Amino acid sequence: MKKLTLGILAALIFILFIPGCVYAETESTTVEIAANKPVASVDATILVARVEAIKAMDFSTLNSSEKKELRKELRAIKTDLKKNNKRDIVATHGNGGIYLSVGAIIIIILLLILIL
Repeated sequence: MKKLTLGILAALIFILFIPGCVYAETESTTVEIAANKPVASVDATILVARVEAIKAMDFSTLNSSEKKELRKELRAIKTDLKKNNKRDIVATHGNGGIYLSVGAIIIIILLLILIL
């Protein structure tokens, strides 16, 4: 009786997991990476324009307190842009799916054998 259940379990596993391997995608997809990513929102374009304006400034005419204020402003802009970027990444990369390693599959099979 045990050999019969083990054979049926093995057949079910092969039926469930083999078709996924047969229809696997064989072509590699190419991903284009732009050197300068286009900015998604209007707020981000304003922040980037402000950073460019600060970079173009002449710092020799500024005193130390003004330089310190500019550094604080640049840090605040950097954190805002990071928050915007994280929101964009989460919104666009929701592929989902379940990935099982070989070890996880073996553990599942052993648990099924023990239960049956």
